[in-house]
Amino acid sequence: MNYNKILHPILFGAFLFLLTGCNSNQALKPKEGYVSVKGGKVWYRVFGEGKKTPIMMLHGGPGGTGSSFYQFASIGQERPIIIFDQLGGGRSDTTTDTSILKVANFVEQVEAVRKALDLKEFYLQGHSWGTALALEYYLKYPKAVKAIIFNSPYFSTSVWKADADTLIKTLPDSIQKAIATGEINKAYNSTAYQNANEVYAKNFGLRNTRLSSTLDTIPALGSAFIYNYMWGPTEFTATGTLLHYDRISSLKNIHIPTLFICGEFDEARPATVKRFQTMVPGSKLVVIPGSGHATMHDNLPANTKAILDFLHEAEND
Repeated sequence: MNYNKILHPILFGAFLFLLTGCNSNQALKPKEGYVSVKGGKVWYRVFGEGKKTPIMMLHGGPGGTGSSFYQFASIGQERPIIIFDQLGGGRSDTTTDTSILKVANFVEQVEAVRKALDLKEFYLQGHSWGTALALEYYLKYPKAVKAIIFNSPYFSTSVWKADADTLIKTLPDSIQKAIATGEINKAYNSTAYQNANEVYAKNFGLRNTRLSSTLDTIPALGSAFIYNYMWGPTEFTATGTLLHYDRISSLKNIHIPTLFICGEFDEARPATVKRFQTMVPGSKLVVIPGSGHATMHDNLPANTKAILDFLHEAEND
């Protein structure tokens, strides 16, 4: 049979599928848009001209935005970067409907973006609350996730609060007293409590200067309402719907390459993140020198290198 002249239509169709369908990620081009989800629409953006497997990044909060991920624009030289603002924050639709502010609905927002972009496979990265969301997404939709990165992870409110208590004890007595008094009296808006919050954030949150990006062209604020409803008034005080959240036991169910990242002075304390890392067989941990929780602002070169080294190793396995 002369295969240069004759090819059965069914076989030809299958051949075209292999050439196009399986490589659909390679066609992912820079763009932005909106995806309908329960409660409204979420805004997403794809940036970077690289052709390698895309990476989707999930921001913290709850109620935050994905703008800090613009700092990883250099990664876009080799692969598309996908960010989106979770419903209620940033450029996505606002909401104060507490009935939809559930972890499961945030998971479905990730899946809605994946479907809209027709991602057959991708890497998943979360930062802070975004790590809980990344874990939840992987547990429900593991098929397309090639590897996962937990940057400054949050998997348990009780553990987070214990770490915060440990860190608070390293601050001046006057700051410790202001925090204790504010929490006893629920005086979260008092001058002393807010000043103590700023001191805590300067030591363990953003230690240096918040970086800007030319990609970040439209002011888009996070949602204080969602943050307070789901979490609480400060990073070290949880009063919201996540008060009893705990997914630590699910870490053992991760069966893909996994990287843990945290800052040297992170709210997600290195000792705790190391404990998380030991629960995922074959996973790795990188501690970012001189950084607090905002690793991409405090030490961008080290944070970027950790991500790239991990992705390159995962692709060479």
